[in-house]
Amino acid sequence: MAEGNPAKAHPAATVVLLRDAAPSCEVLLLRRNSQLAFHGGAWVFPGGRIDPGDFAPSSDDVVQAARRAAVREAAEEAGVLLAPDDLHLISRWITPETLPKRFDTWFFVAPTSGDRVQVDGGEIHDHQWVTPERALEAQGRGEIELPPPTFVTLLQLSGMGCLADALASYRARPMEEFFPRLRMAAGAAYTVYSGDVAYEGADVDAPGPRHRLCMIGTSWRYEREGV
Repeated sequence: MAEGNPAKAHPAATVVLLRDAAPSCEVLLLRRNSQLAFHGGAWVFPGGRIDPGDFAPSSDDVVQAARRAAVREAAEEAGVLLAPDDLHLISRWITPETLPKRFDTWFFVAPTSGDRVQVDGGEIHDHQWVTPERALEAQGRGEIELPPPTFVTLLQLSGMGCLADALASYRARPMEEFFPRLRMAAGAAYTVYSGDVAYEGADVDAPGPRHRLCMIGTSWRYEREGV
C-alpha cells in the first residue's frame, strides 16, 4: 500500500483485563486462531472492531462506542462480563499507514476477578493469566508472539506492581496516542513514535530523542529518551 493512498484504519477497541496476584498483577492474554490472516497465532488482549450497534442512537461518540465494543468483545471472546463504567481509557493505537490492514484501536484497562474465562473456540483458541513480566520473558524466548502494541502495554504494566497500583498509575497519567511509522536499518525493524528523531526522517541512528520499538527476531527493545 503506497503511503499516498493508505488503507482505511477501521475503528476498534480492546480491554486490558487485570486481576490481583499480589505483589504483582496478572493480565488476561488470548491466543488468536493461527488460521486468521491478521495476527494469527498471536497472544492479544480481548478486542475487535467497533460495530455500528456499539454507537448510541444519534451519536457519533467513538470513545463511548469503543467502550461498549470492548465490553462486548470481552464477553464474546472470553466470557468475561464487564460494565462500560468499569473501563478506563489508557491509549489509542493507529496502525502504520504503509500496512494493508489497519485499525484505529482504543485501549482500555479494567479489573476483574478472573474466576471464569471461556474462549469462543473460533477466533480465540486459548487463554492464560500471566504476569506482564513472564509474558515478556516468554516473548523474548520465542515461546509466544505479541503484536507491538501488546508488547509496549505489557512493558508499561511490568513496572506498576499490584492491581490497585496499576489502576492508580493509569488514572494518574494522560491517555497516549501511538501512530507508528515503520523504519528498517541494519537488519532491525523499528516502529517509531511521535517525538522520535526518525519519525519525520528515516535515519534511526541520527542523534536526538528516542521513542521507538526496535525488533530483531524475538529480541525487542523499547526506547523512550528525551520525549
